[in-house]
Amino acid sequence: MPELPEVETTRRGIATVMAGRRLDQFIVHENRLRWPVPAELPHTLQGRVVQACERRGKYLLIRFAHGVQIVHLGMSGSLRRVPMNEPRRKHDHAEWVLGDARFLYHDPRRFGAILWHDLNLGPVEQHPLLARLGMEPFDTAFDGKHLHRCFKDRAVSIKQALLAGDAVVGVGNIYASEALFKARINPQTPAGKISAARCNTLATAIRKTLSQALEAGGSTLRDYVNSTGEPGAYFTLHAAMYERAGKPCPRCETPVKRIVQGQRATYFCPVCQRR
Repeated sequence: MPELPEVETTRRGIATVMAGRRLDQFIVHENRLRWPVPAELPHTLQGRVVQACERRGKYLLIRFAHGVQIVHLGMSGSLRRVPMNEPRRKHDHAEWVLGDARFLYHDPRRFGAILWHDLNLGPVEQHPLLARLGMEPFDTAFDGKHLHRCFKDRAVSIKQALLAGDAVVGVGNIYASEALFKARINPQTPAGKISAARCNTLATAIRKTLSQALEAGGSTLRDYVNSTGEPGAYFTLHAAMYERAGKPCPRCETPVKRIVQGQRATYFCPVCQRR
């Protein structure tokens, strides 16, 4: 699934083109996504100017004066710029046409979403999909104290607490393994047992892991591509733990261990990340 770095990379790419332009057409070729694309949305958006392209967690927010288009890339989706005359591929379900710029939304599994939030209903942050999201990891207020407060008395494992997204957003399955390795925290440790000092270390590790991913343009997760159709390169070059079961730990050379937590694979070093 595209995680925060992949979504932010996409946001940065579309923002340089979409923002400030008039949307000539929003075309829906397949409305059966995770939730149906609103039938009236092409009419609602036609001729409107894109004010900004923002992100909240893993959601892209395309902002207009009268509302916000909420876009989720699903499990393996992408939003990329293509030539005006390029034929649509299978699973290209929607497109935005802004003058000489054209973007296609590609979602093979149709687990993503394209929704609309009218500003008459209040700020988009109040939308049910966004209202309970945790703090952004690059927010200046995000630190170890915040994590320690959120994890207090929680018996669930620290890995599962990070994936829940109610303490901090964007730390998906892959990046959680990497951040916990950097912080030398065993992924099975109950979240409520993580000390304030170790929460400080973890907050720093989360920010560093996601920053490295952003610098490299995202990951090479399956068929993820950025807004220009290029794959990311982060895990090809930098992954220390993810999908490295049995390979030597880059710190101590102990074989990396793989376990399953909440039906998701977790990778860690049993020596560097003792419980």
